[in-house]
Amino acid sequence: MAEDWANRPVNWVSWGDAARFCNWLTKGRPEGDQDASTTEDGSYLLNGATTDEAMQAVIRKSPLDGGRYYIPTENEWYKAAYHANDPGAPGGNYFDYPTANNSAPSNVLDDPDSGNNANFLAAEYTIDAPYYRTEAGEFENSPSPYGTFDQGGNVREWNEAVILTDNRGLRGGSFGDEADSLRADHRDSYGLPSAENGFTGFRIVEVPEPATLSLLALGGLAMIRRRRGGGE
Repeated sequence: MAEDWANRPVNWVSWGDAARFCNWLTKGRPEGDQDASTTEDGSYLLNGATTDEAMQAVIRKSPLDGGRYYIPTENEWYKAAYHANDPGAPGGNYFDYPTANNSAPSNVLDDPDSGNNANFLAAEYTIDAPYYRTEAGEFENSPSPYGTFDQGGNVREWNEAVILTDNRGLRGGSFGDEADSLRADHRDSYGLPSAENGFTGFRIVEVPEPATLSLLALGGLAMIRRRRGGGE
């Protein structure tokens, strides 16, 4: 049974749980005995925040201040899911669905995946109890243009957006939502940052360390200089 659950997205996690997991990753995934320094600071300064009001005040720390792994901003999440990365794409530079498609996906679990499929509720669930959630990347031929999987269906995913003062954003729909919840223009999912339920999970983004960014910038500068030197 453990192997059957290992690769399915986590659920029953609050926004605060997700932020604390990001801190744990940022601290290098320490093992053994843990204390507040493991989860309360890193990419987010939570400092014991458990109430909705306290968690609404939490913001990400920049990489210069030690941040690295984060809950996506809504813009980061949206771009990874829908951006076509192609100005000539049909219908503009964004797709309607996070399967790189403007047509609604099917919720059929094929083997192999036939493309434009996702885990959501149509006439019936994609996969029944006790799982409901498919394994991450199960729809191997239905990624977004950026190569992300399952941003439509499976579980709704937290983002950093503050909505209606006391809520955090959720995107993507879940295994219990219909196809319209997967659309790019669907933005009515939100929840109290302390809320936990079986339909909600999260994904993370990584921002490179400042030293890495500096090396990339210096490398780019050197290439420009070499090109200019070669042309003179």
